[in-house]
Amino acid sequence: MKTSESPNFDARPPGARIDMLVLHYTGMVSAEAAIERLCDPAAKVSAHYLIDEDGAVRRLVDENHRAWHAGEASWRGKSDINARSLGIELVNPGHEFGYRPFPEAQMAALEALAQDILARHTIEARNVVGHSDVAPRRKTDPGELFDWRRLAEAGIGLWPDKQQAGQAADAGVMLADYGYDVTDLKMAIKAFQRRFRPRRIDGVADAETSGLLTALLHRLP
Repeated sequence: MKTSESPNFDARPPGARIDMLVLHYTGMVSAEAAIERLCDPAAKVSAHYLIDEDGAVRRLVDENHRAWHAGEASWRGKSDINARSLGIELVNPGHEFGYRPFPEAQMAALEALAQDILARHTIEARNVVGHSDVAPRRKTDPGELFDWRRLAEAGIGLWPDKQQAGQAADAGVMLADYGYDVTDLKMAIKAFQRRFRPRRIDGVADAETSGLLTALLHRLP
């Protein structure tokens, strides 16, 4: 693992415990441009780790520190996501510069890193999230091409079992029960669809979307 020290961090609040893992894409034209920005004091953004498309892992901020990766965000009713999370950036141009699938080497490296993190920190499966999950009004990363199901099958995060899908119910209530901020319900639905029903992201709580939500809630302890 390589190290490129970013100055963009501060101390976690007293008593803060790491209980979330947040995944991002860099959304920049190259890995070099992303590293330069994440290590630029003027940018005031960072993450704990960055994984290049060839699988190379780079540590940017020590896990003991609060990296500045989530910004204005919320999950399960709490807003200081940076204080309680670790952030991983995946090199990908993103929707602005030519969004593309995440290569096998990158996904394999992410699996290994995430499993190591989960072995060292108590992070519930539903607290493994994407940036779009915690900031649905602002962000779309890691996006609809990211293989969340693969991660869940590796013990990282959750994936709904369609056999447990139930009757359509109030999508807003179910989304909030799972953890989403539903202040803008349509954007929250889109964030959910982007992750769990990526073939159609329309912000409409149709029967399939509600069924997947029901199935996902069945997976909670």
